[in-house]
Amino acid sequence: MKASRTLLFCLGPAFAGAGSLFLAGCGQQEESGESAASAEVEPVRLAYVEWSTEIASTHLVKAFFQEELGIPCRILPMQPREMWAAVAEGTVDGMVSAWLPLTHEQYFAEFGDEVVDLGPNLEGTRLGLVVPEVKVGRQTGPTGKQNDPLVDVTSIPELADHANRFNHAIIGIDPGAGIMHRTEEALETYGLEDRFELIQGDESSMVEALLAAIRQQRWVVVTGWEPHWLFGRYNLRFLEDPENVYGKAEAIHTLVRKGLQEDRPEVYAALDAFSWNKRQMNQLMSWIQRDEGRFAYQNAIKWMEIHKDEVAAWVPSTTAR
Repeated sequence: MKASRTLLFCLGPAFAGAGSLFLAGCGQQEESGESAASAEVEPVRLAYVEWSTEIASTHLVKAFFQEELGIPCRILPMQPREMWAAVAEGTVDGMVSAWLPLTHEQYFAEFGDEVVDLGPNLEGTRLGLVVPEVKVGRQTGPTGKQNDPLVDVTSIPELADHANRFNHAIIGIDPGAGIMHRTEEALETYGLEDRFELIQGDESSMVEALLAAIRQQRWVVVTGWEPHWLFGRYNLRFLEDPENVYGKAEAIHTLVRKGLQEDRPEVYAALDAFSWNKRQMNQLMSWIQRDEGRFAYQNAIKWMEIHKDEVAAWVPSTTAR
């Protein structure tokens, strides 16, 4: 593969130095709400990656520990491999951010024997290459017929015939993300490595590139996944993957360090009980995105107030109020 270009190549000069659409302020947000929990109790430490799904789920678990159980919780943003390593080494208590069995396959192979897998906390995830489904503006012509989609490619193999239209670029995210490893494999599997470059960045830069292309009605293909707030706000389509490089539906798992059940059984039980669905996650993600990531903890509290029955099911029986 050719050396990756910077994302500014795809965004154009108008976006040089542009701020994040979503993640701005999330790093500062991680410590909010600490006063709600008892300072006399050892904090639960959770690792997470600053992707929209994991920002939502990890802030929700933090709010649950602090607001419902009175246990302080610290959340620590990391890169994917670093996150797995932290759980394996016991420097954090756990994470609710493991995409299995395929996306984080390499990390599971490396660290799986050193962590405890509590199983899925959300099922039915999907990832792959994504294109805009329709143009901006009017979607039907004078006769009422649906206009042609902005990008009429429907499968990954078709990308080879339209490399120029895509500016020979696939817009990616963090270089350590599982979807990036899968995309590198897809480029080789479909013979695209000499036609496309995988552009490294992060989630917010991928979103900016996608939205800029939609506004300017340019062709674009990005690494995408569900659940994600983008799918609730824009008409997007996964490209067909006949070789099944990206796998089928996956799940997001909760992992904890060895020994957690013995030394903190209430924390173990609460993490084991935590689960929700894509609709519920999308609701919280959309609230956080609306506020550009500044009030993730407060939005998690709001979510818990609306979903009291779901939250009650996460409370360990020994601490139920």
